[in-house]
Amino acid sequence: MKKQFVHKTKTRIIGIGGGGSSIVCEIADKISKADFLIINTDSRALKTASPKIKKVQFGIKLTNGLGTGMNPELAELAAQEEKDKLKKIFEDQDLVIIISSLGAGTGSGATPVLAKIAKSTGAITYGIFTLPFEFEGKKKMEIAQEALEKIKTNFNAYTIFPNERIFKIIDKNTPLKESFSLINKKLAENLKGLIETIYLPGLINIDFADLKTILQGQGKLTFLNYLEIEKNNIEEGIKKVITSPFFSYDISGAKGILYNITGSNDLQLSEVSGISKLIKDLANNKAKIIFGISNDNKAKNKIGITLLATGCGEKEKEQEKKPIKKIKIKKPPKTRKNALEIKKTTDQEEQKLIEQEDAWETPAILRK
Repeated sequence: MKKQFVHKTKTRIIGIGGGGSSIVCEIADKISKADFLIINTDSRALKTASPKIKKVQFGIKLTNGLGTGMNPELAELAAQEEKDKLKKIFEDQDLVIIISSLGAGTGSGATPVLAKIAKSTGAITYGIFTLPFEFEGKKKMEIAQEALEKIKTNFNAYTIFPNERIFKIIDKNTPLKESFSLINKKLAENLKGLIETIYLPGLINIDFADLKTILQGQGKLTFLNYLEIEKNNIEEGIKKVITSPFFSYDISGAKGILYNITGSNDLQLSEVSGISKLIKDLANNKAKIIFGISNDNKAKNKIGITLLATGCGEKEKEQEKKPIKKIKIKKPPKTRKNALEIKKTTDQEEQKLIEQEDAWETPAILRK
């Protein structure tokens, strides 16, 4: 009998700029079944990354191997000039997950270009973006929001992690290092749950074809969460799965939902039914819903749930309803000469921020 061929799904997780690269470097050891790569203009940042992670440098002629500071236009032009080189990163990949910290130069400027390139290869694309703290200034938030508007339509789905949400989780006695690493740890948990869902066999399997069904389309605001809940308090646990302090939105109105339930051999049908009903009730009535069940006998008295919901509606908080005051920033240059002129004529306030690049290229929440 001829052996059947089964395509092995290829997943690549890519960090762009200082912040995105920092996240990828921290989560790479916690996730298997995926390939990791970081992209940056800064040669120093690339050298400090683990040798296990693939590295790609671009923009050497424009940046002299340094970062781009608060100049996303420079990073955008650098990425445009090396599109052919960068396209190779995405070739032959089924699922591309791009992680970027928006608000500074490289992540904000290069990510829109890379998003278009990734889309052109036909891969399913999922973006995960952090936004700056309020104390980092209005200009950084303005840069981040403009970048996000350029980016999101070139992704099938995207998730937003506002750094400011960390204050809803930590208390005043939480050590600095622990505070900075919380989002990275949560991202690692969520991505590990998602990747294991599509790779590992189960009682009811979810595979890449199912994930593709939920993610297909463009610009879908997406909620991704993994959590272990107590079997004796499922209802309360599910509330924590479908809402998260890390997000400014929940799964309300979601048009596509994929979730996987992991439990031991004593997992009951009534438990699966209860979990499913609570999730279904929050989704759009016409939502596509795909679920799976996996076995893990180590999960005594607990149930693991991975939940991916696309097409979510923003759940705005009062503080997040305040409009961001528009700040005049320079338009993306049309020529290489203009980009260099912008770099040279940076005003005094911006120059001070550039000089602090080593501290601020990576958002505070991600620095150790």
